[in-house]
Amino acid sequence: MSQRRSAGDPRYSIVVPVYNEQAVIPLLLRRLDLLLQDLDGAAEVIFVDDGGTDCGSIVLRKKAEDDPRYRYLRLSRNFGHQIAISAGMDAAAGAAVIVMDADLQDPPEVVGQMIERWKEATTWSTAGGSPAKARRG
Repeated sequence: MSQRRSAGDPRYSIVVPVYNEQAVIPLLLRRLDLLLQDLDGAAEVIFVDDGGTDCGSIVLRKKAEDDPRYRYLRLSRNFGHQIAISAGMDAAAGAAVIVMDADLQDPPEVVGQMIERWKEATTWSTAGGSPAKARRG
């Protein structure tokens, strides 16, 4: 089932599964705020709390209440990382969905590079070619 996008939808959705990440959340939020300022289109960040038991949920819920670019989803219990990702992707409204871990294993600063690669691939696919073909000559 495909969803229709509206003009108000973000261009990018960043899905962040979270499970007991309280210690890193303040740094993660600062880095995500900087990232969102630098993107070339509107973006949303979807935190999916996979049933964590620490106080991280309080901080994330508050961020989502205060900043409309952020959303907070809480699963009823710990279903696991992949289910949390799937839940976030299901909730995503962006044309491109980026998944990153909350522990900063995936640095938010590389998202810009990922988007550039995505745009290159999109350009090539609409032109009937591929980046791989272009590199081969």
